[in-house]
Amino acid sequence: MCTNPPDVSVPCTRVVPPRSRGRTMRRTSVRPHHARVGVVVVAVLAFCASLLSAGPATAAAKPAGFTGYAFDARCAPTQSQMDSWLTSSPFWGVGIYIGGSMMSCRPTVTDPGQPHLDATWVSRQRAKGWRMLPIWVGPQASCHTRYGDRIDPDPTGSYAAADARGRTEAAAAVSRARELGLPARSTLWYDLEGGFDLENDDCRRSALRFLSGWTIAVRQLGYRSGVYSSVSAGIHALDNADNLSPGSYAMPDQVWYAWYNGRPDVHISSQWVRATSWRGQRVHQYQADTPASYGGVALTIDRNFMQVDGGSKAPKVKLCGGTRMDFPGYPKLKKGDRGGKVKALQCLLKRNATYRGRLDAKYDRDVVRSVKSFQRKHRLRVTGRPDTATWTALFAQGSAPLLKVGSAGEPTLRLQRSLRAAGYTGVKPTGVLTDQTASAVLRHQKKLGLKRTGIVTPDVWASLKRGRR
Repeated sequence: MCTNPPDVSVPCTRVVPPRSRGRTMRRTSVRPHHARVGVVVVAVLAFCASLLSAGPATAAAKPAGFTGYAFDARCAPTQSQMDSWLTSSPFWGVGIYIGGSMMSCRPTVTDPGQPHLDATWVSRQRAKGWRMLPIWVGPQASCHTRYGDRIDPDPTGSYAAADARGRTEAAAAVSRARELGLPARSTLWYDLEGGFDLENDDCRRSALRFLSGWTIAVRQLGYRSGVYSSVSAGIHALDNADNLSPGSYAMPDQVWYAWYNGRPDVHISSQWVRATSWRGQRVHQYQADTPASYGGVALTIDRNFMQVDGGSKAPKVKLCGGTRMDFPGYPKLKKGDRGGKVKALQCLLKRNATYRGRLDAKYDRDVVRSVKSFQRKHRLRVTGRPDTATWTALFAQGSAPLLKVGSAGEPTLRLQRSLRAAGYTGVKPTGVLTDQTASAVLRHQKKLGLKRTGIVTPDVWASLKRGRR
């Protein structure tokens, strides 16, 4: 992707360059014959009907909310590149170009393109936890003369030709998405490059009608609609139209906006988009064409921050009937102590199958015996009293999945509690891994001489489970 949002000028590398780069392209047939519009509409309806008759896309549950980092590159990375970035980069999302007349990733004599992008590749990435952002790059705004394939600006029939072309592109994108095994309810993103003249009525309205046709058809075929564009061009035009003329155009389910301010967030200035528009359904491309290297693998990417489907959500986790587990600190308790911290200790010991007594908040000899058993099992100093290392190890026990910014769930909550017990008191135990948690992980890795990534890998889990801090 490459657009020209305000204050930043970035050369375009994601879309097929115009055939006459360096020269002004000549418009041909700006006003097509009305009869041709009718033919196009009929053809589109037939194409969409054929897809509908082929049956729905693979069934899928409602996509989980996510708040975190994503990247996109000109071509889909190879499997080895994806694997390297999985455990060393902050990204959980990846934008992939799946087709369209203006897609630049095509095989040439010197460039193999992306022959590896098939259903197997997609399945492998999804199984590893990657979130796919499939992108379709077709005709661009009619007044955007840089591109060889443009939306028909003929206003006949309320821009019927543009609407029909939008539906055609949607049908083709859905066909390709099904071929790649992308499940129903996935968001398919249309890339409408920015930099076109919003004051040109036919150009703006035909683009809006095209995107409306895209959205309607994508939904009819079982997927969700997303639109990528510059925040000051396509995204602003969509929101302005919805504000001034509600219902005139079908609005996409999610927006992906280019605004190269270097800030990884989903804020949009009110001069372009209303604060309530697409709340919880935004992707922000905040840097473009940036060299990046993770795990020894270098790529040129666009950096994005996303909050979709409401964002990553904190899990509802109750231990031992709702026993309080979070305290400002975790002291070295002793026999005879009483209170909430003792009850939390009993709960953790019970979860680790070393305590079978009652949760009575009393530090008695059974608790002492259980603490010693846990310490012995995990090669900690055996004292019968829970020191910092013991608390750290107790909280960390359980599954050890890969976690990054945006990960949410019970493992994330265990991680945060373990880090707090280890002395990283700035970490909030929310169950959602934020930049703050990733920073604590980075400090932990640095302190122990581990590979510094801020990503929770098996070696991070192993160190916490052994009480190392």
